[in-house]
Amino acid sequence: MAGLANPAAWRSVREAALPQVSSESEAAVFSVLGARALLLYRVDEAERRRRQAVGAERLDSIPVLECLLGLPVGLPVPVGSLPDQAEVRDLPRGAAEWETDLVTRRAVRPLVVDLAVVRAAGWRTGLERAGRFAPFCRRAVLLDEVPHVRLDEILAEAAFYGIGVLVNEPDRIRIALEPEAYRPQRHTSAAWHFVEELYGRLV
Repeated sequence: MAGLANPAAWRSVREAALPQVSSESEAAVFSVLGARALLLYRVDEAERRRRQAVGAERLDSIPVLECLLGLPVGLPVPVGSLPDQAEVRDLPRGAAEWETDLVTRRAVRPLVVDLAVVRAAGWRTGLERAGRFAPFCRRAVLLDEVPHVRLDEILAEAAFYGIGVLVNEPDRIRIALEPEAYRPQRHTSAAWHFVEELYGRLV
């Protein structure tokens, strides 16, 4: 397998990576964060149906997402008690429900990214590209060539950053190092925006 421009090649990567993620994960190849990556993801079907039913507008604004993160999901809140009342009243259609002076947030993240796999000819370039996904999901790099005399060094550096390593061998794609689990310290508008952008390209 000389490259990964064709669907069959990416399917091989997906099959190699599947043991690392949920069996319900779907896969798609995107150009994102300045790299071409295979993303394994799960759509929140309940949220997808809810958005379709109410004709929800896209959530593609960081300030809007920050405003939503300040509201609990499914609990009515008096608008008068909120510091950003104007922003709440301007939320996109479908993000929240209104009842007199109470607002209830309905919108949640529409999907979860389980793993991002980026391909690179050079291992340092690969680690840098995979590292861009650190705030959002587990990540791994697929290397076309691995100098055996430096394999321990490559794996040690990848392990330090929590990045998995897949090796493109002549007859298969082998997992040389499993990716570290994704454990976000907190929910951020940037991470939510990342999945909203992907969701907008899928639906």
